[in-house]
Amino acid sequence: MENIKKLREMTGAGMVDCKKALDEAGGDLEKAVEILRKKGIAKAAKRTDREASEGLVAVRVSAEATEGYMVEVNSETDFVARNEKFQEFAEQVLNLIVEKQPENLEALLALELNGNKVQEVLDQLSGVIGEKLAISRFTVLKGASVAAYSHLGGRIGVLVALDEPEKSDLALDVAMQVAAANPKYISSDEVSAEELTKEKEIAREILIKEGKPEEMVEKILTGKMSKYYSEVCLVEQEYIKDDKKKVKDILGDSVVLGFVRFSL
Repeated sequence: MENIKKLREMTGAGMVDCKKALDEAGGDLEKAVEILRKKGIAKAAKRTDREASEGLVAVRVSAEATEGYMVEVNSETDFVARNEKFQEFAEQVLNLIVEKQPENLEALLALELNGNKVQEVLDQLSGVIGEKLAISRFTVLKGASVAAYSHLGGRIGVLVALDEPEKSDLALDVAMQVAAANPKYISSDEVSAEELTKEKEIAREILIKEGKPEEMVEKILTGKMSKYYSEVCLVEQEYIKDDKKKVKDILGDSVVLGFVRFSL
């Protein structure tokens, strides 16, 4: 019983699984851990066809507010996303991102966490919890002022970087805007000519079908494109806290260097 208790503390696995692993390992704790890890990996592999679409977006900002970090860790159900071990794992992965700043997801999964690779810990946790788990993406954003915003209990995460220092409050307001309005671009000059042409063609076709006179179509299209920019471009959007202003009005001389939005 003492060994079962130790094994449970070491692995987080259930009592029955621990007893079986110890029997198989002839009472050797290290071998039993290995057996459980292998079983965890096997269980995770069997669930690769299932969708891990729930989870948690964890965010953080450096003490100087010049760097922001965000990671999305997925589970199959919202119930598991609220699990303490799952949330603890997400925070540990975020710590690694802050400390190591890996180049890509592959590099992150290969980093060491608690004596094992992140991927191995993830597979082990997947086996213990009994769901397919995954780290789908992460990002690091830098600027003179960076803010992070978490919405809907970690279902949406946003990072925003501004070009001026000591503008964390403004950056946070912009991050809340990004969470709520989901822009695609910072400003209209980022919209490609191809996308703009496509939007114009769609709008023109609708106007012609509505029977609008040809001479009026071009004038109406100008207004339609302005509305399109106000939907997809952050600085042109109506500000969520004051509908009489646009985001560019609250920015003043500050420039948005970049934003990233993760949503489950």
